[in-house]
Amino acid sequence: MTGFVCKRVIPYKPSMYPRIRFLSAMVLLCMGGMLPAQTGHPLPFRVGAASASVTPTAPAWLAGYSGAGLSVGVHDSLYAKAVAVSAGDETVVLLTVDCIGMLRTELESIRRKVAVRLPMHEFDPARIVLSSTHTHCGPDIVGLWGPGRFRSGVQKDYRERLTDIAADQVVRALAARRPAWLMHATATYGDGWVVNRSIPEELDRSVTALRFADEAGRSIATLTNFACHPTVIGRERKLISSDWVAGHYRYLDSAMGGVNLFLQGCIGGWVQPVGPDAFDFADARGAGLGARVLTALERGLSDTLGGIDYRRRVFRMSVQSAGFRLLSMLGVIDRRIGRKVTTEIAAFRIGPARFVTHPGESSPSYGLESKRLMAGEGPKLVLGLGMDAMGYLLKPEFFDKSRKIPHADYLTMVSVGAKGGPEMMDVVRELITSLNR
Repeated sequence: MTGFVCKRVIPYKPSMYPRIRFLSAMVLLCMGGMLPAQTGHPLPFRVGAASASVTPTAPAWLAGYSGAGLSVGVHDSLYAKAVAVSAGDETVVLLTVDCIGMLRTELESIRRKVAVRLPMHEFDPARIVLSSTHTHCGPDIVGLWGPGRFRSGVQKDYRERLTDIAADQVVRALAARRPAWLMHATATYGDGWVVNRSIPEELDRSVTALRFADEAGRSIATLTNFACHPTVIGRERKLISSDWVAGHYRYLDSAMGGVNLFLQGCIGGWVQPVGPDAFDFADARGAGLGARVLTALERGLSDTLGGIDYRRRVFRMSVQSAGFRLLSMLGVIDRRIGRKVTTEIAAFRIGPARFVTHPGESSPSYGLESKRLMAGEGPKLVLGLGMDAMGYLLKPEFFDKSRKIPHADYLTMVSVGAKGGPEMMDVVRELITSLNR
C-alpha cells in the first residue's frame, strides 16, 4: 500500500450547504403536503434502504481505460446501495454498485450469500435486480484491464469483499423496511455536455426520478435513471472515483437525505460527456443532475397505486466475438463463454413505475424502444448494465462496414456481436408484453 493516498475533493463551498439544506427543506415540506396518508389513503409500500463503501483499501487495476494501470489513491468513495420495496407479499430489491460492470457470475454469488442468511419464504434472491454505474475509475472486476493483454486485473479478495458487502446491503435494506409512499417525476438533463459520439441523433436525455418517503415525509430512498458514461475523468488521474456520479450523490445526500441510487441508462454506441478532464467539472455535472431531480420532484406526482409485478427470463445469448471466447478460455474473464453465454433480463412494475434491464451497454435506440413498449403513463426506467455486463449491445448496422458509423471499429470489438442486441430485444419485448397484460 506504499504510496496509496486518499485525496478527497469537495467542490462545493461550505457556505453553500446551509442554502441547499434550506431550499431542500422547503421542497420536502411541499412534498410532505402531498402525502397520501394525509388524504386518507394507506401507504402502499414498505421500503428499506442501505448503503456501504466498497472503496478498495489498496492499489487496484483500474477498469475501463486501456493501460490505465494501478490506482494511486482515492478521490471519492465507491458504494454498494440497495433499496428493498414490498407491496403485499411481493418484494423486489434494487442493488447498484459503483464499478465498471457486475457480471452475472457476481450476481449469482450475491444471491447465494443472501440465500444463506434469509430463507426462501422470507425473500427470493432471484428478485435482486443488480446494476452498475459503470465508472471507469474503479477496480477491474471483469478481468480485461490487468497488467498484460492476457492477464486478469481482478483481485479476487476485493471481488469477494465486494459481493459480501453488496449481499449485506440487500439484507440490511430488507430488515429496514417501513411504510412508505412514492413520488415520481421526469425531466431532461445533459444539454450541451452529453452527446452520442456515434449516432448523434440517437440520444435519450430524459431523467426519471422515484422518491420513497415515510409517513413523516422523510426520504427513505431516491432512484435516478439517466444515461451518460461516467468518463469525465481520464486514465491519467489514476484515482479511485465514481466520476460525476459522486457529485450527484453528494448533492442529493445533503439535499434530501436517505439513500440515493443512480441507475445507469443506455450508454452504448456511444453516449459520452463532453468537457474538461477535471474533478470540479465532473462534480458540478453530477450536482446539476441532483438539482434537476430535486426540482422535478418538487413538481412531481404522488401515487397511491401500489403492487409489484416481477418477471425475469434467463436465456442464452449468442457470442460471435472470438476474443470474448478466448479470454474466457484463458481465464482472463472468470466465466464460461462459448458460442452462447447465459444471461438474464428482468421486467417489473413498482406501483405506476415500470422497469426493464439490459445486460450490457445497449444502444440508446434500444432504450427508447423499451420505453415505448411499456404501457401506462407512469415513469419508465431502463437499467443499462442490469443483471450482467456483456459489453456493447449494438444495433446490427454497427457491424456493416459500409455504414462507416463513427467509432464502430472500437465498439464492435468489445461487443458480443451483431446478434446480441436483437436477441436481447426479443426477450425485452416478450417480458414487457407479458407485464403489460
